[in-house]
Amino acid sequence: MAQALSLGLLLAFLAIQSCIAIELTDHIDLWPMPTSVSHGTQRLYVSKDITMSMEGSTYPDEKGILKDAFQRLKFGVDESYNLSVPTAGYPLRVQIEAQTVFGALHALQDQMRLHADTSRHYLPVTVIKKVIDTMAYSKLNVLHWHIVDAQSFPIEIPSYPKLWNGSYSFSERYTTSDAVDIVRYAENRGVNVMAEIDVPGHALSWGVGYPSLWPSDSCKEPLDVSNNFTFGVIDGILSDFSKVFKFKFVHLGGDEVNTSCWTATPHIKKWLDDNQMNVSDAYRYFVLRSQKLAISHGYDVINWEETFNNFGDKLDRRTVVHNWLGEDVAPKVVAAGLRCIVSNQDKWYLDHLDATWEGFYTNEPLKGIDDPEQQSLVIGGENNNENFENTE
Repeated sequence: MAQALSLGLLLAFLAIQSCIAIELTDHIDLWPMPTSVSHGTQRLYVSKDITMSMEGSTYPDEKGILKDAFQRLKFGVDESYNLSVPTAGYPLRVQIEAQTVFGALHALQDQMRLHADTSRHYLPVTVIKKVIDTMAYSKLNVLHWHIVDAQSFPIEIPSYPKLWNGSYSFSERYTTSDAVDIVRYAENRGVNVMAEIDVPGHALSWGVGYPSLWPSDSCKEPLDVSNNFTFGVIDGILSDFSKVFKFKFVHLGGDEVNTSCWTATPHIKKWLDDNQMNVSDAYRYFVLRSQKLAISHGYDVINWEETFNNFGDKLDRRTVVHNWLGEDVAPKVVAAGLRCIVSNQDKWYLDHLDATWEGFYTNEPLKGIDDPEQQSLVIGGENNNENFENTE
């Protein structure tokens, strides 16, 4: 993709029916709202015979990304575009200018994420692809794939092949080939796939294949902080992920950790005492050790906001804090110099049926953040749906 950074894309869409002069108001019904927009006094109608020309472009489109997008992002890459409709010339044309293929893609179809949870509700690969299609149509550019959780572990991990014994059933699994297929499918539509494993809580399913990951047979969450094997498994997962999920971020969770099992389990209680730790210390130790593993595999780490709320000053400075509980957290995160993703549950959780559409569309991720440098640390917003079910 390095080559794409220097590309100059110029696309023209021909065979558009003649413009007609009409009165337009200054009100523009677009979402997300563009940085700038201006218009003349005519409206453009698209012909059924519309065609695409890449005349003057240096981009070969060898993978057919643009062509595929015409027929039916990378973080840090310039996704901007200019779209203009000249009033002169025949045939009339829409002109798109972009620095990268991803800018041109977004012109065909701005920056948000979608959270899909396949651990609580298994989704077939075909359904995930349909979700990706709808993301492209809506200009959402990151699929947050919450692959595993307490309920199930449905993905193949070659380094630790018994992990997916924790899937709902043999047929409700994703092979490595499935994951590669999903990532490639998403890439061709300008969508990045960000994987999540949620540690140390939300991990009961891990112990189905490897019971030693549980504190005990009667107390199964969070993962055993005293066992080096636990971190060996996390390292193996992240190593395998790095071969499939090429997006620069990985999500390590870290939310809703009930540490009572650690004090209730004799060998962990002894480990805590030997290391002069209480459970809060152990929670911090677990998160920070997991972060180092992810960083060793080339990832920047995203953690849920509880990690920041409990020990924000100890997090790796590359950490992205995922705000989901309340709107007062993001200003604190960026004031501390860390990056942030906003998806406050009262506004942007799609399974919260009491959330209103008005609240959804008027939700402002930069609320309470006035400093431009701090605003730049809010790298995106995310729509979450932890109870998405396949109804096909």
